[in-house]
Amino acid sequence: MIMPTKEITRVHPETGATLVRGVRKVVLNYRGQSETIDLPGWYPENDLTADHGVHDAKDMQISDRAINRMRARLAGVMVAEEVREARRKLGLSQREAGLLIGGGPKGFQKYESGEVILSKIGDTALRLLSNEPSRISELKHT
Repeated sequence: MIMPTKEITRVHPETGATLVRGVRKVVLNYRGQSETIDLPGWYPENDLTADHGVHDAKDMQISDRAINRMRARLAGVMVAEEVREARRKLGLSQREAGLLIGGGPKGFQKYESGEVILSKIGDTALRLLSNEPSRISELKHT
């Protein structure tokens, strides 16, 4: 039986250059904000700028989530880490928070991963409850 081998190099689809798996620093800009991220991908060994990299969907999740952080800040809503901290302060599972506060059973998983930003109304409810955790019981009985 032939065992599959792990791909070590790849050929750039446009330039034909040999690519290796690596991580490069990339600066993302969004509406006046800037964030530097470590972006995994396939890069020519001598390309330290990431200008000629090839990225798959999983690689791009990192840049998508960084852009969502910037979008959240511009919208004045909590970023993923703040959502997680507030939910934990309330003693709720992600599923419970999604059902009580909004977003559905998988909503908080997406908010906390940075895949989706919290709505303004969800942000307001979470902030108010986080400041007065005892009020969560009011939602549980409605």
